[in-house]
Amino acid sequence: MMKCYDCMDAEKDIEAACVCIVCGKGLCVDHAKELELPVSIGKPPHVQRLPKGLPRLMCSYCLGHTIEEGFD
Repeated sequence: MMKCYDCMDAEKDIEAACVCIVCGKGLCVDHAKELELPVSIGKPPHVQRLPKGLPRLMCSYCLGHTIEEGFD
C-alpha cells in the first residue's frame, strides 16, 4: 500500500488515500488539499459556467504554487 509522502517526512506510517494530480505524491486525508476547477459549457458567445466545479486533490506544495485565479 502507498504511504503518505508528507507523513513519511515526519516519520509517521500513514497510508495514502489519494495522489496529488500535479506531482503524483501519495497523500493521506490530512495532507490532501482540494482545489475546485471551474467548468464552462457551451460555445461562444453562449458560454455558461456550471455552479459546481470539478474537485481536484493536490499536495500543499503544488497548491501553493498554483495560481487559482488563472482558472477563473
